[in-house]
Amino acid sequence: MPHVHMEYTANLPGLNADVALIRLNNALVASGQFAAEFDIKSRALKVENFKVGTALNERAFVHVKLALLSGRSPQIKQQLSESLLAVVQDLCEWPTGVEVQLCVEILDIDRESYTKTAITP
Repeated sequence: MPHVHMEYTANLPGLNADVALIRLNNALVASGQFAAEFDIKSRALKVENFKVGTALNERAFVHVKLALLSGRSPQIKQQLSESLLAVVQDLCEWPTGVEVQLCVEILDIDRESYTKTAITP
């Protein structure tokens, strides 16, 4: 815990998903909210087929979902959201002529039903 899901549109050629994920993970470590860096699991999905609104002009998005065990205050969630959005804003040179929307969503995972184990060799 936590889980980071980043979706981004294929028309953002300057966005390096590997770099994005390590920067997002580093921001979460720096927040002091998580016991161990290896608890942070992140993944990225490039979205090939998408629409943003109904206009014909080119648009794009990066959407980050952060799933956390329930119980954190709204203030902590807001701080995490803002720090992740700051990372996303600085990920790359955004393409000229493309309207890009960046957003972060914080989700609660029910603490009582979440289970996890680690297998080490």
